[in-house]
Amino acid sequence: MNVIPDRVYRFLKEYPPFSMLDKLTLEKLAGETIIKYLQAGEFVFTEGEAPQEYIYVVREGAVELLKEEEGLLVEVCDEGDLFGLRPLLANQPYALSAKAAEECLLYAIKVDNLQELIETQPKVGYYLAQNFAFSISDKYIKRYKGKIFLDKDPAVLLQTSLFEIQSVNHSKSPVCCAPSATIQEAARIMQQKQVGSILITNDEQHPIGIVTDRDLRNRVVTGEVSRRSAITEIMTQPVVTILPDCSVAEVQMAMMKNGIHHLCLTQDGSPYSPVVGILSEHDLLVLQGNNPAILIREMKRSTSAIELAAIRTKAEGLLRQYLEREVAMDFISTVMTEINDALITRVIEIAMKELSTPLPDLKWCWMGLGSEGRGEQLLRTDQDSALVFEDVPEEALEENRVQFLAFAKRVTYHLNTCGFAYCPGNMMASNPKWCLSLQEWKNQFSEWILMPTNQNIMHCNIFFDFRPLYGERALPKILSEHIFEKIPQKGIFLSVMGKNALQNPPPLTFFRNFVVEKNGEHKDAFNIKSRAMMPLTDAARLLILGHQVAGINNTIKRFEKLAELEPNYKELFEQAADAYEILIRYRALQGLKNNNSGKFLLIEEMSKMQKLNLRNTFRPIGELHDIIIIRYQVNYFN
Repeated sequence: MNVIPDRVYRFLKEYPPFSMLDKLTLEKLAGETIIKYLQAGEFVFTEGEAPQEYIYVVREGAVELLKEEEGLLVEVCDEGDLFGLRPLLANQPYALSAKAAEECLLYAIKVDNLQELIETQPKVGYYLAQNFAFSISDKYIKRYKGKIFLDKDPAVLLQTSLFEIQSVNHSKSPVCCAPSATIQEAARIMQQKQVGSILITNDEQHPIGIVTDRDLRNRVVTGEVSRRSAITEIMTQPVVTILPDCSVAEVQMAMMKNGIHHLCLTQDGSPYSPVVGILSEHDLLVLQGNNPAILIREMKRSTSAIELAAIRTKAEGLLRQYLEREVAMDFISTVMTEINDALITRVIEIAMKELSTPLPDLKWCWMGLGSEGRGEQLLRTDQDSALVFEDVPEEALEENRVQFLAFAKRVTYHLNTCGFAYCPGNMMASNPKWCLSLQEWKNQFSEWILMPTNQNIMHCNIFFDFRPLYGERALPKILSEHIFEKIPQKGIFLSVMGKNALQNPPPLTFFRNFVVEKNGEHKDAFNIKSRAMMPLTDAARLLILGHQVAGINNTIKRFEKLAELEPNYKELFEQAADAYEILIRYRALQGLKNNNSGKFLLIEEMSKMQKLNLRNTFRPIGELHDIIIIRYQVNYFN
């Protein structure tokens, strides 16, 4: 390859959509690319001019796209930016003028060459459709919607860690009994320890046999052997043993070779040294961490918040794999919500067991709020919760509240141990303000709706997304019915919510740069939660409330429901759902990368493709705001 085409090739391969092409295709394209030099102020093309036979990539310098008649600077293209795509879409005059803002070097690529790529390379078509013209072809959008690793090789995305050569971590202490124990005594130990097997050891702790719950079912429950018989009557021997630092592959092979489901770990790997652990096929599945059902089952068996925290950490490994493989967000959020719900349920059960005084004999329900309430909490962010209990006589109200508060404090403490930080705003059930009887909650929601101050609207945005997690689900249902009964009584309520929803406009500056934090710890970082996700969350909540639809809290599902309810805005709502999916992915990946909430992105660390992808997620915000302004007559309140 000649020097100049080689330089063009090396430059283009760093930028989408050219980075998605194979080497031979890109080399051919680079060989046919023309280099153009422009002085500052020189035009590439002007508004109304007939389309040229080239599209352009900025190699050096900057090009301004102008709406000259209106004196409007629409965009500034810099290194790697593609512009002048009008000829690709239709044989129509240019809608904008392109002027060199400084000395520029451009690569001019023949339209015919790019058109051919669109037809033969679906990713290129999708990229151009997403970034420059949604109407170019719906088939690309449907095929790749919600994806953020478009420029990665699928083979890389599917690459898995070499789990098989990892060492087995046997943190569990083995459960053992003496040969003199009866079957009934051994079964009682297994029940207390919640295990499916027990080792029979001699005085030196050497393994001499093993009994599993299958042995109990097949030989004792059937009446073949009495439960008062010695455990040695039904034990399997000899026990197959292995060294403690064995690999997963060694364990799997030993189990397959011997046709067994349990392996005993001893100090020197032989039956003639003390037992140090035991492994089952079930343990291997848990270690592999790719089975959410196993993780949930493990959570149900856990006896402490520390154990639950360790399992939740494994779930994040699962989450990372899902995100890197671009698994559908609907599936990911469902799985992670089920895992979070199982964890919270188990924490509540543990907290109840720890109480010296049982909870009042009342119906009550623990509710998740915010992202947990919406089923969108992929990472371990801060807690948001509330508790509702059935109405009691006024004289018994405080006494019951005190007991529920003591319980709620234990629950939030254990959740904090599991990695869910305390809410900085104290929006938790352990706060007396959010641990209320049913009637108190009704009164509270009525106050927020009938007196929609800024503070009350803020509370509505948090508490309207409640979801029952444990206890009597009829109580939250009654609250939902109460809310939908009250909203029509205050005609301006949705309008005030609408005004609040407009507080976060599309987060781009006049020059289409990202609006970043100006001060503080996260100076120059982009707050993806507040500036990009919240406008979509607020809009979806408001619009679905306007339709009186209960029971759908998830933002993506709300937009999908809105697309059904309002076919005239179907495309916009679907775009909003796709945008939110991409934002959740970015935030989760950022959080996993930095082991935090993922709220802040450093724009300079993002690739060109990622920036474009992120910027495109802001597109629906403006149109959603337009709907809100008109539908709820928000300008009346300005």
